[in-house]
Amino acid sequence: MRTTEKQPRTSPLVPDAVEREIARHDWDSVDCGCGRPAGHLVDTLWDAAEGHPAAFHALEGHAFHTGRLRPPAPAVCGVLMAVWSAGPPRQSTREALLWALLRLLGAEDDGSSHEAGLYGQCAAHIRAATASLRAAEAHRPDSVSAAYATGILRLLALSG
Repeated sequence: MRTTEKQPRTSPLVPDAVEREIARHDWDSVDCGCGRPAGHLVDTLWDAAEGHPAAFHALEGHAFHTGRLRPPAPAVCGVLMAVWSAGPPRQSTREALLWALLRLLGAEDDGSSHEAGLYGQCAAHIRAATASLRAAEAHRPDSVSAAYATGILRLLALSG
């Protein structure tokens, strides 16, 4: 019997920086919020990076659950911010991405003293994009994206 190793996923829709961010994490060494190793999140993150809005919502129960951050949250947040930084996604994707970032910032920390804690690590990833979040907020002030961006910026101000 011959074993085949799974080939790394690629997509012309996913920028190299996002692909590198996904690949740099040892997902299987992180306990997911669902209780399994977080390796199963890789396909979800690729789907998110390709612009599928449902993929962002599928992070519920894995990176955050019942108002609390889970161990994969900082790595997931790093990937989401790489997607954000890669360029303006289409409206439905942008709204889902901002929704996920707002959920990450609106969740409680895990209470650990590991590095900056899950919340601090997520906030640091998001804080690096403050200027582009302000631009999203100002671009169409009455849009859902602007409302999410405003919420994210307010939470960052409270945590900073």
